[in-house]
Amino acid sequence: MEWWESIVLGLVQGLTEFLPVSSSGHLMISRDLLGVDPEGFLDFTVTVHFATVLSTIVVFRHAIWDLVKGVLKFRYNDQTDYFLKLCVSMVPVAVVGFFFKDKVEGLFGDGLHVVACCLLVTAALLCFSDIFTRKVHISNTSRNGISWWQAFVVGLGQACAVAPGLSRSGTTIATGLICGVRRESMAQFSFLMVLVPIIGEQALSLLETSVSGGAAATAHLGPVQLVLGFVSAFVSGLLACRLMVSLVKKARLSWFALYCAVVAILIFVLS
Repeated sequence: MEWWESIVLGLVQGLTEFLPVSSSGHLMISRDLLGVDPEGFLDFTVTVHFATVLSTIVVFRHAIWDLVKGVLKFRYNDQTDYFLKLCVSMVPVAVVGFFFKDKVEGLFGDGLHVVACCLLVTAALLCFSDIFTRKVHISNTSRNGISWWQAFVVGLGQACAVAPGLSRSGTTIATGLICGVRRESMAQFSFLMVLVPIIGEQALSLLETSVSGGAAATAHLGPVQLVLGFVSAFVSGLLACRLMVSLVKKARLSWFALYCAVVAILIFVLS
């Protein structure tokens, strides 16, 4: 991977991580278009995902700090309730990460047809959630705007979204809206629930690399490419995160559904 390719791929990750169009799918499409060697690419993917997690922390720093202060009071308040529901949402993706990691990694090498199929699923979810929320009046009286079962179902959506082409933000937001979570509540919850899983994935990746001596996983990636990709993803992620929070609260998700469907069709036609 050339240095400029890492910058381009970082930009792709940062701009698509928070938009409901699948960052992993777009990374695979961009990788193939640029002709980047897939060897060690999963480590690059984890690195740029970690960069967008940091951009999420920056954007939601006040909400995160409020949660930390509330939880440290060691009593069941709104912040503790919200934190525990975030933990519940992380259970499904943790199960997938611990028991099905090899199968998930295999999906990243199955070619663009898998990405295209998952993009069509993303499009269907976004379109259905848009139609559903327009036709059904949502009146959610749960504490913090989301119930325990809704948090778990949204977590199931996140666990399914490990497949390339199935948008994590799109799947979790659409799942939450279909379950009856209001838009303004779902935007923040969707972005905060990914923090611990991605940080944990990064930590495990670094541990595995250090144990193996770093020779196998990053044979085709140098520190320059990783750093440039990280910075590029972080900066573009800051912009995209702020944009998506605003879009989830007001815009129609069906426009993103149309985009995902067009990209999927182009993949089937051209590949």
